[in-house]
Amino acid sequence: MAMKLWDKGFEPNEIVERFTVGQDRELDMALARYDVEGSMAHIRMLQHIGLLTQDELERLLDGLQQIRDEIQAGQFCIEEGIEDVHSEVEKLLTERLGDIGKKIHAGRSRNDQVLVDLKLFYRQEMIDLAEEIQTVVQQLLALSQRHSAVLMPGYTHMQIAMPSSFGLWFGAYAETLVDDLHVVAAAYELANLNPLGSAAGYGSSFPLNRTMTTELLRFASMHYNVCAAQMGRGKSERAVAYALNAVASTIGKMAMDVCLFMSQNFAFVSLPDEFTTGSSIMPHKKNPDIFEVMRAKCNRLQSIIGEVSMLTTNLPMGYQRDLQLLKDITFPALTEMHDVVRTLHFILPHLRVNEHILDDPRYDYLFTVEDVNRRVLEGVPFREAYREVGMQVQRGTYKPHKEVHHTHEGSIGHLCTEQIGQKLEALMKRFQ
Repeated sequence: MAMKLWDKGFEPNEIVERFTVGQDRELDMALARYDVEGSMAHIRMLQHIGLLTQDELERLLDGLQQIRDEIQAGQFCIEEGIEDVHSEVEKLLTERLGDIGKKIHAGRSRNDQVLVDLKLFYRQEMIDLAEEIQTVVQQLLALSQRHSAVLMPGYTHMQIAMPSSFGLWFGAYAETLVDDLHVVAAAYELANLNPLGSAAGYGSSFPLNRTMTTELLRFASMHYNVCAAQMGRGKSERAVAYALNAVASTIGKMAMDVCLFMSQNFAFVSLPDEFTTGSSIMPHKKNPDIFEVMRAKCNRLQSIIGEVSMLTTNLPMGYQRDLQLLKDITFPALTEMHDVVRTLHFILPHLRVNEHILDDPRYDYLFTVEDVNRRVLEGVPFREAYREVGMQVQRGTYKPHKEVHHTHEGSIGHLCTEQIGQKLEALMKRFQ
């Protein structure tokens, strides 16, 4: 017979069971480690307040450690007919230790149990994502320095505007990803609050020591109000969705740039043949499929804010089964986000830069602002200098001085990669 933590002597209809459980068994495998860790902290607290003996605690800790070892070794599974990871862990303990296995649930509900699992899971996911982004940012800053002197066109309104450089281009994405880390850090900090002890959302008559479990699970603090703790389910996922949106927006934009810049009309960058794909009909094609798929994945990842928001909109206070479906949205999205960032890290070193883009006379007008500013520095009023250069353009007599002298912070000649690195280092401390 299937084990259910809410068993009261009857089995639900098979169709109802299948529909409501959904993908929980598969998705809960990602939570197994955290479920065991949460239970270890919980039973230590139960022993501290007198609901378990020292002997029972030690036997239960040994049993949970064995299950944790099995999880790490890939030998753990949620059996067919078992409702979720919590039921599987309690079932294994009861089979191996007898009735004391049934004592681990005192003072908690599946509501705060799964919320603890999710908080621990999202907390670690945000740490992992931040570390992956850190690696890419460092890579982009190195590329920025390496290509600091290689000029390229800058665009506004999709028309050539002013000189840019690959140093500026790579550095822009580095700093924007650093900015995105603020959103990732916010999601991490919201996940780093302990809901254990909120039970079904209304606390418990047991004298629980929530400060103790907060410290044991290394949460920064706790959700103090037990109703607010349960309302955190949905809020955490929304924060995670915003974090993924921010990162995906930046990487998707960069992927679009590369797709554009690899076209023959631009020819700013290229990839070795083995990192491109061909056409079944056009023998000359070398397609940037890796960046096209990256762009598509990033666009899809940005949509999950809408899914999470709509799923949680207008739910009343208290747990609702709707919230279970949040895992269906966020778990695959997190896997995809990690894949995107790791793939970007893999492909960036293979991106080849064209160092002679501005030799083409089609880019001569990029330097009009430089020539206006040069006249102003020589004493010509700005409006008059602007008019002089503008008339040369109109008459077709404009000849550029292809020299760029930008010295202010963050410009072509002063990329501030060191300062961006310092911003990154300071932000990463929020994840410690």
